[in-house]
Amino acid sequence: MNSHLLQVARLAWSPGLRVTRAEGDTTTVLRRTSADLMDRPLHVALGVSAERARELDARARENRGAVEFAATHLGEQEPSFLRLVLGLVEGETSAGVMDLGTVLEGAPPVQISRLSSSLSHEIRNPLSSVKMAVQTLARNTTLGDRDRRRLTIANREIRTMERMLWLLSEYGRDTTPNFESQPLRTVLQEANAMVAPELAERRIELEVDEEPDLPRVRMDGSRLRPVLAQVLLNVAMGQPEDSRMHVSLRQGGPGRVLMVLKDPAAALPPEERGSLFEPFGTRLARGAGLSLAALRRVMMSQGGDVSAEGGAEPGMVFTLTFAA
Repeated sequence: MNSHLLQVARLAWSPGLRVTRAEGDTTTVLRRTSADLMDRPLHVALGVSAERARELDARARENRGAVEFAATHLGEQEPSFLRLVLGLVEGETSAGVMDLGTVLEGAPPVQISRLSSSLSHEIRNPLSSVKMAVQTLARNTTLGDRDRRRLTIANREIRTMERMLWLLSEYGRDTTPNFESQPLRTVLQEANAMVAPELAERRIELEVDEEPDLPRVRMDGSRLRPVLAQVLLNVAMGQPEDSRMHVSLRQGGPGRVLMVLKDPAAALPPEERGSLFEPFGTRLARGAGLSLAALRRVMMSQGGDVSAEGGAEPGMVFTLTFAA
């Protein structure tokens, strides 16, 4: 077992968002000693924005054991992701903090794969029970408008969790792909359908520009669709409501077909260039922090690849390369 899995820090803070207690391995997780963290502003201690610190404080006060992920910059260290379990302990707002980059540092791919598979399995069963309960409640014809809105929100969050589990499961999968010859547009439309409710809420439509007479591509659509759907949703969430998401399908080099996805809102900081497709390696991989890593893993296992172009200014282009 990676010894870093045991390295966790715990912080508590005042209503004024200043640290009142710092325990555990704060040196590894937060790059400061416990004494040095005392009375610091929460956003400074965590390396996040003041607005993000206020959001975390609000979630902690709900006292529901909420799990949040936060991109952090601590001193001159490389940016990383923190996993925070938020709640109230003896009346104090607090968080158990783990540095996911430290957890995975030096871990072999098989260890990351097994961790992903284990988490996916452990979460999927209780989530299925929650989903069934929400669907049962939704069939109650006596519910008022407010309760129905709450159930709509619950269903949306359940779908989000299901997609995150797909990413964890896919990143942990190590089986031979089941190849089929399929039109690339069909797979794109099927992936888009998986996130259609979220796109409809924001009135975002998929616009596809396809070159004529494109050959079919060789892929395992059942493995590609969920991770491609999450990437599409990531792009859509960065766009304004009532807009279009642009994807082009065109011929690449010999025996290759390209899918080009434009993300007008995303920017790639220079320090994240080398870790863009690594687990938890970039803020562009929203949600579980695995969307881009899982996408590359799937593409490469099927004889393709994915690349990204962009800089510090908004405007990214992702190119998926498929074998024809």
